[in-house]
Amino acid sequence: MALPDLDTLLDGVRGGVRGQVARAITLVESKRLDHKALARDLLAALAEDPTSSPAVRVGISGVPGVGKSTFIEALGTHLTGLGHQVGVLAVDPSSVRTGGSVLGDKTRMPNLSVDPKAFIRPSPSAGTLGGVAAATSQAMNVLEGAGYDVILVETVGVGQSEITVAGMVDTFLFLTLARTGDQLQGIKKGILEIADVIAVNKADAEGGGGVDRAAEARGTARELAGAMRMVRGPKEWAPPVVTCSGLTHTGVDDVWKRVLSHREHLGEQGLLDKRAQQQLDFTWSLVRDQLIDRLERSEAVAGIRGDVAEQILSGRLGAPAAADMILAAYDAS
Repeated sequence: MALPDLDTLLDGVRGGVRGQVARAITLVESKRLDHKALARDLLAALAEDPTSSPAVRVGISGVPGVGKSTFIEALGTHLTGLGHQVGVLAVDPSSVRTGGSVLGDKTRMPNLSVDPKAFIRPSPSAGTLGGVAAATSQAMNVLEGAGYDVILVETVGVGQSEITVAGMVDTFLFLTLARTGDQLQGIKKGILEIADVIAVNKADAEGGGGVDRAAEARGTARELAGAMRMVRGPKEWAPPVVTCSGLTHTGVDDVWKRVLSHREHLGEQGLLDKRAQQQLDFTWSLVRDQLIDRLERSEAVAGIRGDVAEQILSGRLGAPAAADMILAAYDAS
């Protein structure tokens, strides 16, 4: 990607020009040093004139097969119908061979992808912790600068990604299903401890074989509500547990009302404090990423890499001593 003109890109993002918004997100995702420098200038300029009120940032996760994309399309369509501008950042698993996204969220959200009030961006996880792309936080800033007042972040739903995404958004929505045992698995993984709203999806009126899926979903919701009482203190926010169906759009409006209730619970100052803490955490995350990048580009480290690898593989050198050698080479450079 050629280096774009900053003023042109900035005007395009502020004007909500879709092509320029896409280009800006590509820029913040890039690992090229010149792209990184330009991305910093772009984000700094966007931060100088923030919108009157921060966008509603919602992280959405759940076990594979829970119907995240179908639900997000239903929620996004509901929100654009209310007049909102909706940005969707769908973090896909990366292709091992190409590094690109492999799920293709635009194909799984056919109606929302052609909605002029919505913008969907599938982003490859690129092997980052928990499957969450390192540039997701910056991509949210771009979307907010482009006037999107609701930003939905979908994760691949593979363990640590939920915790990572919860530290980047205002409200974390966890989707689950009836008869999956998530009420126990969620506690074990800590998911219920970080969820702000829980929704039992696929609560359709009737499933295959005459099964009343709506009734099953209500039963699961009651069990999860009981589990929540065990993991949350009496003075903490009590995450509501509701049922919905992304397929039929049933209960989707109720889920959104619960998200807004959580935002109201945070309050204006609480939201500012939460985002400030997230920025601090993100700062240290960037520091770690840049240190690793500098290590990988260090000529001194490259000079001993082969020798260190040979000694480790032959059993003559342990990992702690090898790490000390690499860091010593970097410090001396």
